[in-house]
Order: sequence, then structure tokens, then C-alpha cells
Amino acid sequence: MNTRHAGIVVAAAMALAPLAATAQDAFPSRPIKITVGFPAGSSTDVATRVIANSLADTLGQSVVVENKPGASSDIAARQVAGSPPDGYALFVVTIANAINTSSKSTSFIDVTRSFSPVAMMGNVPNVLVAHPSLKVKTVPELIAAAKAKPGGITFASSGNGTSPHLAGELFASMAGVQLLHIPYRGSSPAVADLLGGQVAIMFGPASTVLPHIQAGKLEALGVASPARTATLPTVPTIAEAGLKGFDSSVWFGLAAPVGTPEAVTRKLVEAVKAAVNATQVKAQFQAQGIEPVDAGPAQFGRYIGTEVDKYAKVMQAAGVKLD
Repeated sequence: MNTRHAGIVVAAAMALAPLAATAQDAFPSRPIKITVGFPAGSSTDVATRVIANSLADTLGQSVVVENKPGASSDIAARQVAGSPPDGYALFVVTIANAINTSSKSTSFIDVTRSFSPVAMMGNVPNVLVAHPSLKVKTVPELIAAAKAKPGGITFASSGNGTSPHLAGELFASMAGVQLLHIPYRGSSPAVADLLGGQVAIMFGPASTVLPHIQAGKLEALGVASPARTATLPTVPTIAEAGLKGFDSSVWFGLAAPVGTPEAVTRKLVEAVKAAVNATQVKAQFQAQGIEPVDAGPAQFGRYIGTEVDKYAKVMQAAGVKLD
């Protein structure tokens, strides 16, 4: 390239730089779309819509939520990962995506490589519940019963490789017991059989099992999150009950395709932070059994990585494979 051409290239680059900066400063200048990999009405969907309303108010643009369920949220993940990294296409990363990545299956996208974390939004603590016929009321009592009858206690889940399934496998591993996994196609049939006494225990989202606990139809043994939940303040955590470090919550947060400009990400981070700390959002979350979480890109990214590593070990130890 001769000197004249080099000068033209440099001049052009210098001319475009302010335009790019201006475009980022003006973000958002059009509607933002957030894609959820689960059906409308799910906890993740409900929480995302609450956050989206707050983001729209803060950012001054409409924020549309699109549901694209399938393949444990992988279809939605692939769609958004292939979108332009400009902040207008966002994805709700959940524990399901971390589990998919943990499987190391080429069938699933690696969320740690395909997305840049924006901010965690919240979680729904899993609660370990038992049918009254098991006659256990605490985690130590359950462990003792399981050790007395290896493989004789059944635990239900919403399907192979789901959060409730791996919560049960994690529990069995940390407690040193054998449980018999009974997978179902979704939470509803699993809970129905648990209520009927066809299975003995289950890890279920607090929002799902709370009405049955309150009605006395299920026994709440322990909360699977690191801290007690406001939904069930008198129920101890499983960690408190003896399994130190036990954590299995249904969490979710916003992520953007890799390469999204830092200035754009920063605006989104600030908007999500304002949302999860808003009184109205907290009230709406509480009504759904959802706990708001204020965690920015670095903290959220580390958490995703920790979850991927944890469930990779659980799946390997239990021989769990995802297709």
C-alpha cells in the first residue's frame, strides 16, 4: 500500500470512529428483544417480563420478550448467539444452559464461550420435599432412612438432566446415599405423583411446591439455596442441615452475544441493576417465589463457570448423559 492509500485508510478510520462511538452512546435507538428458552408462564418467563418492563422505562425503548422453547433452552441460545453483537438481541441464560454446557455434548452450545454475561436477575430456590408417608421431617432423618434402605427411596424430577434431577444426584453424592431417580416429562406430572405417594421425595422450585407445603400435603425438609428463602423462612437450608456448601437453585440472568461493545453492556448492566433493586420489581418477584439477585458481568460470569464445573462433576459421577 502506498503512502497516499495508507493516508486515505487512516482518515477513513478516524472519520468512522466518532460515528461508532455516537451509535454506542445513542444505545438503544430501537426496540430490544430478549429471548427466553422456556414457554410463557414459566418462572423464568414471568421474571424476564417484569425486568423487561423496568428496562423499557429506564432505557426509553420498548423491550420485547420472545419465547422460543425447545432442547432445554438450547434452540433459543443458538438463535441469539448468532445475532449481531449490538445489544438489541439478548438471551436469558439459566441453569439449564449451564447443565447443557456441563454435559460437554456437541449437541448443545457452550454458553461460556458464546455469550458475554450482562447481569444476573434472580433465582427460584429449589426445596427438598417429601410425601408424608415417608415419615421424615428433616434432612438428617431422610439421610438416615436412605442409608437404612439403599436405593429404596425414590426421587422424582421433571426429566433427565434437569435441575431437580441433578439436585437429587448432588444430594445423594454429598450425603453418601443411594436414591432411585424417577424422571417425568415436566414438573406437573412429577408433582402429581409425589402428591399421590407414588414417589417419595423431590427437589422442586419453591414457587411450585409452596402451595402443597402450606396445605400440609408435602413436608418441606430443606431449602437448596445457600441462604434461607423469604418464602419459607422457618425451613433450614440443606447446608445448615449438614451438607455444607449444598446449592441448587433455578437461576437466570441476561447475556449478550460475544463481541457486544462494552459501552452498550454497561448501559444494560446499569438498567438491570436498577430493575432488581426497584421496590415494585421486588414485590412482583416475591409474589412468584422469585428472589432478586444483583450481580454484574464479572460476578455472574464466575457463577456460571462455577455451576458448569459443579454439574459436570455431578453428571460424571452419576453417569448422566444428555443427547
